[in-house]
Amino acid sequence: MDLNTVTDVRDARLHEPWRPGDAWLGGGTYLFSEPQPHLRRLIDLSRMGWEPLTHHEDGSLEIAATCTVARLSRHGRTLDAPAAPLFEQCCRAFLASFKIWNMATVGGNLCNGLPAGPLISLTAALDGTCLLRAQDGSSRRVKVVDFITGAGRKDLAEGELLRSVTLPARALGFRTAFRQASLYGLGRSGALVVGTLDPVDGSMAVNISAATVRPFRFWFPLPPTREGLRAAIAGTVRDDEWFDDIHGLPEWRRHMGFRLAEEVRRELIRTAEKDAR
Repeated sequence: MDLNTVTDVRDARLHEPWRPGDAWLGGGTYLFSEPQPHLRRLIDLSRMGWEPLTHHEDGSLEIAATCTVARLSRHGRTLDAPAAPLFEQCCRAFLASFKIWNMATVGGNLCNGLPAGPLISLTAALDGTCLLRAQDGSSRRVKVVDFITGAGRKDLAEGELLRSVTLPARALGFRTAFRQASLYGLGRSGALVVGTLDPVDGSMAVNISAATVRPFRFWFPLPPTREGLRAAIAGTVRDDEWFDDIHGLPEWRRHMGFRLAEEVRRELIRTAEKDAR
């Protein structure tokens, strides 16, 4: 896609004042996928030199916004942590070509805020926190589950930049269960549910995305019953928060959300019982 309204591409290292019509350029896979008539200038982040993945002394993992899907996938395959399989499962949920994998970035996936964004699902399920930087140099942190506020909407001010997402060490130790549903064999996710079990205190969380306009995280101090889980979902997700587009009607997404949530609940309970033996 030629962006014929864009008149300039600037290096983000120059720290030039933000102007109307500016946009951050990461991998560009979304920007160049469809017309962007409101854009006039792209601020290129590719030369910022951010380390894609950083393991801190406290055991947390910081993922730079410019880290590509391919790089994250490779790291997940070598990561020595119980939650490691979830990295590859969510990366594979893209169902994208190798070109997209090697250009699309973690930051772009989150900042698009699309319900089917699988890296939103990954980072929300692992209790990720976004580091945001404003034009005046100040920074703030917000949980991924709160960063996405609706379909295509996020808690991001004009000119604000998503610098990175940090996954806490404790979350990397979670046991995980993954379920995905689509109307087509190679289609966009219509429902994506991730369950996590914390071996430290036995708590469980069920995270629903793709089926809903934003990610929902349901946390329980102990594994819930089937009825308890259904009641939590039904009492929190409003009817208008089940997503509606060509990839699935809200009624179908709601059905799959409940079904997959119950499947991950049962799988994690079996995992806990196995660990106890």
